[in-house]
Amino acid sequence: MKIAIASGKGGTGKTTVAVNLSLSLQDAQLLDCDVEEPNCNLFLKREMEPITEVTTVIPEILEENCTYCKKCSDFCRFNAIATLPNKIMTFPALCHSCGGCMMVCPEGAIQECEIVTGIIRKSTTKDQTGPELYEGLLDIGQTMASPVIGKVKKYIDPTRTAIIDAPPGTACPVLTTLEDVDYCILVTEPTPFGLHDLKLAVEVARVLNIPHGILINRSGSGDDSVEKYCADEGIEVLMKIPQDTRIARLYSEGIPFVEEMEEWKEKFMQLYISIKDRYGRSEKA
Repeated sequence: MKIAIASGKGGTGKTTVAVNLSLSLQDAQLLDCDVEEPNCNLFLKREMEPITEVTTVIPEILEENCTYCKKCSDFCRFNAIATLPNKIMTFPALCHSCGGCMMVCPEGAIQECEIVTGIIRKSTTKDQTGPELYEGLLDIGQTMASPVIGKVKKYIDPTRTAIIDAPPGTACPVLTTLEDVDYCILVTEPTPFGLHDLKLAVEVARVLNIPHGILINRSGSGDDSVEKYCADEGIEVLMKIPQDTRIARLYSEGIPFVEEMEEWKEKFMQLYISIKDRYGRSEKA
């Protein structure tokens, strides 16, 4: 079963939930798809090894063949190519690698050029306890996170439970992360800001037709607007993690709180069973 942990904004405790949930399960995979800033391993402290590079294809202009007809730049909806009267320029950071520019070029003046945009790393086999961790890391200066996320998800073992830590927000990287998941836990905080971004995240889950529920982190620290919203919208509140100084202290020390507060392992396990019983497929837990 594939369960994504997402949130409408950063700082809600999404990674905390992903790490503690994965540590509470048997034989789980944890996939860190927050590729601009993967931080699950700040808590797991695993030895990681690179297993593959992520590459993408961008256009390379053969100016000796180019007649500056503008067909390529007119075609590109992402403005990755600009044609001047006697010059053509490309902007790789904007390119979505669709290959359309090559298809419309009548002069054969565009060819594919492969560049590295990130790497995938995996926890080594030296540590056999806890979840198997995969993380994507987008290269500095690169902007296209989705290909790296897609590559991370290639390592999901369909016979195991996969916990997927999504990027914050509701942009393309989140859509790539949530594609094909069985369930999405939306983590929020009980504040007006949390509610605002939660509504955006709920809309994404609904558009993608993904079953979802809410986990309220730092419960008791704000107001009840999130719970009222969930009641009005018929969205299940799956769990509340209270505002607790012990949990906060463990977080600040980079320690998953289930490791010192054993009762929470049972709570996360029950959360997983509840979701799996209703939305899981036939794979083993």
